[in-house]
Amino acid sequence: MLAFLQKCARFTRKILTNRWTKPVVFIGCLIPLAAEAAGWFAWLGQDLGGNPIEDLTHETGEWVLKFLMASLAVTPLRKLLRIPELIHYRRMLGLFAFFYTVVHLYTYVWMDKFFDLDAIFHDLAYHPYITIGTFSFVLLLPLVITSTRGWIIRLHGRWWRRLHRLVYAAVFLGVFHYYLVMRADESDVWMYAAIFGAIFLLRAYTVWRPPARA
Repeated sequence: MLAFLQKCARFTRKILTNRWTKPVVFIGCLIPLAAEAAGWFAWLGQDLGGNPIEDLTHETGEWVLKFLMASLAVTPLRKLLRIPELIHYRRMLGLFAFFYTVVHLYTYVWMDKFFDLDAIFHDLAYHPYITIGTFSFVLLLPLVITSTRGWIIRLHGRWWRRLHRLVYAAVFLGVFHYYLVMRADESDVWMYAAIFGAIFLLRAYTVWRPPARA
């Protein structure tokens, strides 16, 4: 069994270091957006349903959570499975989480409100789920800006890691925002909360576990 797992790890590392893997993953991350565009324009038999703006807003919001999950899972998985090459995909997944956050916000500000600032500020004041979602978006901004190697050097690593712990608050607010939106059907909300909880536990375990023997 151990030999089989070692073979799988070697095979995975070989795939991850292939020069074509990263472009393929990048294109794969755009598939959800392509699917939403196909549904919006009714291409390939796709359909967003009777309220396309609401469906598009909800689905892009879910993809934000999925990409945040994938990005946060990279660190514990690379340590537990001993596949360090996974780290080369963490920034890409995190940036795609922010990309879908922007698309999610775009569908609300333009498609739903048509840049009506009065309506937007009214929602911010009287609808908590809008306020919480906005705070989550704001918390992601400094993480995206400082995601480059240059900022890691400028912030001396340690301060960079402390700053990027804001992602935990962003995830909490994002899930809470989703809960307030989907009160009629909370099953998916608890599923996302459970998965994030498991990822956070794995991250804590990889930080606090005793060092492995040589």
